[in-house]
Amino acid sequence: MPETTAAPTAARTPAHSRGVRPGRGLPPFTGAGEPAALTTLQVLRLLDSGPRGLTEEQAEERLLRYGENVVPARRPPSWPRRFVGSLRDPFTAVLLCLGVVSAAVASWGTACVIMVLVVVSCALRSGGEHQAGRSMAALRELVPTTASVQRRTADDAPPRVREIPVDQLVVGDVVRLGAGDLVPADVRLLRASGLTVHQAALTGESVPVPKNALDAPAGGGAEPPEPPHLCFQGSSVASGSGTALVIATGPDTRFAAAYGGPARRRGETAFDRSVHGIAWTLIRFMLLTPPLVLMANAALRGRGLETLPFAVAVAVGLTPEMLPVIVTAALARGASALARTSGVIVKRLPALHDLGAVDVLCLDKTGTLTQDRPVVERSLDARGDNAPDVLEWAAVNSFWTVELAELPVPDTLDEAILDAAGERGADPFAYDGIAALPFDPSHRLATAVVRRPGRHTTHTLVVKGAVEDVLDRCGSVAVDGADAALDAAHRERLLGLAAEEAAGGLRLLAVARAERPARLGPYSDKDLRGLTFLGFVALRDALAPTATDALEDLARRGVAVKILTGDHPGTAARACRDLGLDPGEVLTAGRLGDLRGPQLAAAVARATVVARCTAQDKARIVSALRAGGRITGFLGDGVNDLPALRAADVGICPRGAVTVAREGADVVLAEKDLTAIDRAITAGRRSSGTIAGYLRITLSSNLGNVIAMLAAGLLLPFLPMLPAQVLVQNLCFDAAQLAFAFDRPGPAAERKPAVLRTRTFLRFITAFGLLNAAADIATFGVLAFASHTTARAGDPAVFHAGWFTENLLTQAMVMLLLRTGRHAAERRATGPVHLAAAALAVIGILLPLSPLGPPLDMSAPPALYYALLAAVLTLYGLALSTVRTHHPALSAAA
Repeated sequence: MPETTAAPTAARTPAHSRGVRPGRGLPPFTGAGEPAALTTLQVLRLLDSGPRGLTEEQAEERLLRYGENVVPARRPPSWPRRFVGSLRDPFTAVLLCLGVVSAAVASWGTACVIMVLVVVSCALRSGGEHQAGRSMAALRELVPTTASVQRRTADDAPPRVREIPVDQLVVGDVVRLGAGDLVPADVRLLRASGLTVHQAALTGESVPVPKNALDAPAGGGAEPPEPPHLCFQGSSVASGSGTALVIATGPDTRFAAAYGGPARRRGETAFDRSVHGIAWTLIRFMLLTPPLVLMANAALRGRGLETLPFAVAVAVGLTPEMLPVIVTAALARGASALARTSGVIVKRLPALHDLGAVDVLCLDKTGTLTQDRPVVERSLDARGDNAPDVLEWAAVNSFWTVELAELPVPDTLDEAILDAAGERGADPFAYDGIAALPFDPSHRLATAVVRRPGRHTTHTLVVKGAVEDVLDRCGSVAVDGADAALDAAHRERLLGLAAEEAAGGLRLLAVARAERPARLGPYSDKDLRGLTFLGFVALRDALAPTATDALEDLARRGVAVKILTGDHPGTAARACRDLGLDPGEVLTAGRLGDLRGPQLAAAVARATVVARCTAQDKARIVSALRAGGRITGFLGDGVNDLPALRAADVGICPRGAVTVAREGADVVLAEKDLTAIDRAITAGRRSSGTIAGYLRITLSSNLGNVIAMLAAGLLLPFLPMLPAQVLVQNLCFDAAQLAFAFDRPGPAAERKPAVLRTRTFLRFITAFGLLNAAADIATFGVLAFASHTTARAGDPAVFHAGWFTENLLTQAMVMLLLRTGRHAAERRATGPVHLAAAALAVIGILLPLSPLGPPLDMSAPPALYYALLAAVLTLYGLALSTVRTHHPALSAAA
């Protein structure tokens, strides 16, 4: 990460002679110990700046020379590039190859149909992803726009503070920071008063981090990972104020370093693996089918290359031509509905299927299960008993330290204490505020000096802060209304009580009080001696209002939740228990050590919480879960979450996440809310159910037709179906199957992760394909019997017409009987699939009888055939229902 560094002697040498870029920033941190040698004055000299800031002329020159303070944006791919990229889809590539083969054997109709399907599929997919890219571009505007900068009009002019656009900041600028401000660049503090910074977006820490100005970092060793005198772009000021020197902007900031690092590809996702598995299985079948047809016809019927178009038609008949269109349309429809109803942006369409397949969701605690604010759990005296008066004194401290501050902005702890005290009837207005010592990050204390009613000659010092720091300043402890000496035994007992409460997931503040004679002079840290310890205020994280219901919904849908957090293990476990989630074995990243692969996945599988996680730990855990066969989703919103977002099958972030997280994620939520994820998972499963239903129906029907065509080709003295008839039949199938893109699967499809498993599909299509082939072969017998009763026995045109009708009718039956998760009660509603099946049946019956029949070499079968065909279809329908009912595993694709 970019940090300030230079040799101690560097500051004595002009910047230009050392190759330092004073307008861009300090060189990156490369050597242990070097940053510790730089004083504030050396840094100012190194950057050719001063405590009064730059002049307008200097700032303009640096801006022109080194550019604006913006993270370099990654150019999204253009629509044509997305279109060409869509051709990498396995099924699209298979169709493209079949189209080329069809053209090579002069089967121009088949080739044209296939090419139209390829173009439609690619257009739908690239269009959907291009629209998501435009939505993401609009989100990039959700960034800070201005910063308070201190500049001069000339060298001898006094500095003037004004607001300028953030992108106009340059290295060497002096900026002012206040509560609620976003840190606009990487800065070094020159002055700070009670400054604490939220840097969860960078480090994952849920509590504000104290920051203070240091002339030179203490010690001669390497800097700590998070230097207390540096603030980084992407963090925000929680409390206090400060003046800081800009040391890095734009691409040189720590924020940009995470953004611009090597973008590791996540490899094959769940969707990729499932689609590739099914695609390669079909490719093997298709490569094997034409040679078999040619060899069999040559050996048994003496036919040569004249059967090549028929062989290619058989291979095409096995292909689910509409799959790319159905997949893209179903995913695009689901993504569009999510964007319209829930504000969820799906940037990569296959990510919607991955969402439906997720069985492990990894997330941080803060902002998802809990809100970004604490609430008071209880207040305790020195014995550990409930003590409302301790909360009242804490509220007096919070009220007057805020009221008497230069910038009266309460932090979240003060707000929580004041809210709780107000609910219990405490009245801090009963005291008169005299003075305040704001929170000091080095001493971790805040002090209010007040005058109690009726005590005009006495001032009361009320101190609130970290347990150890408060106890260090106490000489007595309040016990049962009296003060007792605070000896070593009392101190150890109080520290033990605090540790016990902290282990239970509570955050503790100690409260103490002292009486001093009234005076007019100022108060200082020296007055904070000999305090009387009153007790503790215990706080916990406020739970997200929708988290409990969302966790229950996720559990019902078969999604396990793993909490990967940088917080204390007790804090995370407490949040889980409060939400009704069993934390199980609580692990820390340190305990996982160097575990990798299956060992790490097994350890994490037994735990719900992994605490003290760094960015690398989160990515390592997510990768191990994926390698163990789990479909993982990761929800994150900070720079430190970027590696895990890239490592997961599907990366998820809220709209308010940092830019790099939004651009590294696959799905962007309107809010950081688990209910939004549940809705997105449901949409993903519906889309996957549609795709699975189409595959089950199409592949089983196609396999049955191919088996029947192979059998008929060997048994009959003529081709069982001409290439033109195969083309018309496939066109009818494809048009009817398009209805699946608008179908909504039943509730069963939403109850479990939707993974398209190759073996499951092979079992399914084999079983129902054989049933379909049996119905076709039975139809051959019916046709032979019916034809012998007329003078047209052995007429190929009659056979072609009869089999064409039977094929379309069986396809219509399969569309209705093998839909995803449908029960009898659900079939009452008429939908697009019902209408498509009815249309397919009507075409199958009427087309051979119409004027279009003779041009396609089809003649009307005898009336007896239709009666016998009805019996065959009835038996076929009963067989389908029986197999599905008694073998539910066959009907549960993925």
